[in-house]
Amino acid sequence: MSEPVRLSKRMSELGLCSRREADEWIARGWVRVDGQVISELGSKVLPHQKITVERQAQAEQAKRVTIIINKPVGYVSGQAEDGYKPAVVLVRPENQWPEDPSDERFHPTQLKSLVPAGRLDIDSVGMLVLTQDGRIAKKLIGQDTEIEKEYLVRVQYSKPGRLPEADLRKLCHGLWMDGKPLLPAKVSWQNEDQLRFILKEGKKRQIRRMCEMVGLRVLGLKRVRIGRVKLGELPTGQWRYLRPDEQF
Repeated sequence: MSEPVRLSKRMSELGLCSRREADEWIARGWVRVDGQVISELGSKVLPHQKITVERQAQAEQAKRVTIIINKPVGYVSGQAEDGYKPAVVLVRPENQWPEDPSDERFHPTQLKSLVPAGRLDIDSVGMLVLTQDGRIAKKLIGQDTEIEKEYLVRVQYSKPGRLPEADLRKLCHGLWMDGKPLLPAKVSWQNEDQLRFILKEGKKRQIRRMCEMVGLRVLGLKRVRIGRVKLGELPTGQWRYLRPDEQF
């Protein structure tokens, strides 16, 4: 026999929504298990039971927006800290990219529960995703994510000559961080002083720490792609909506 699990956890595992959304929908009576409305928080289900959600929940989810920002230096990804502003303050009508192809129109309600799906540290620039959609957040930062993140990294070698090939191979696979081996990465030279990193994980300041391990100092770091969505021509400090036809 399989063990019963919390309904909200099971809904998250099935990709229906985030756990927070699930609890909200359960409380509103928008969730059915085997056809029966379940409105008690903390209710448990067995893996074989059929979970469905009412149309109101689907309609509310469809209204949730996901925003791509080209984050400048000096902004933090999430909560304000040490006097630095969070990137979400850039989401204002005057900062929307004039060439945004989306039909979506800005409304202040879109700022409610708009959270970063992945970090970009204060000294780094480029693509930051803010979303109201728990499914997208889970896809990008969940434990089992397979989504690639691509970065362009300007570096300076601290020793004479060039970085040895053996150390470039180490960046691709073989380094340890926080007591664990890092997942394999794709790292290659773009030009004389710039590397391209493609990672499937995102430990705190990971690329900077990886570079330090092989004697490289990071002079600049820019994220240019997450999954199939590219930063493209979006100018620094501006934002656009994720289009309905775009998928990470």
